[in-house]
Amino acid sequence: MTTNADPDPTRSYAVLTTTTDAEDKAYALAARAVEDQLAACAQVFPVSSVYRWQGAVERAQEWRIDFKTRGDLVAELARRIGELHDYDTPEIIAVPVTAGSPAYLEWVSAQTRGIEGVS
Repeated sequence: MTTNADPDPTRSYAVLTTTTDAEDKAYALAARAVEDQLAACAQVFPVSSVYRWQGAVERAQEWRIDFKTRGDLVAELARRIGELHDYDTPEIIAVPVTAGSPAYLEWVSAQTRGIEGVS
């Protein structure tokens, strides 16, 4: 596998992550982002979380969603997830992609909105 950057060096990519407390909610968030072309795909998987909330250490089973997107869509995707999410303070974290398969990164660009010639 080649791990060179996308052939367009001006384009950046990111993985945006959030969690929710139910599988159906996770799939709904994932589907909405993909339908809206804010993410090319989203991966959903169960996680166990330990966190401090309102002064107490909590444990919970959650569902994590990793959204694959372009860097220029991160702010809009984060805003949309915030609007749709039912947590008071949802985790919304974006991590830049520093390298990847050129073909995969081109696919991410083709599946997300806002680039000329892409439907």
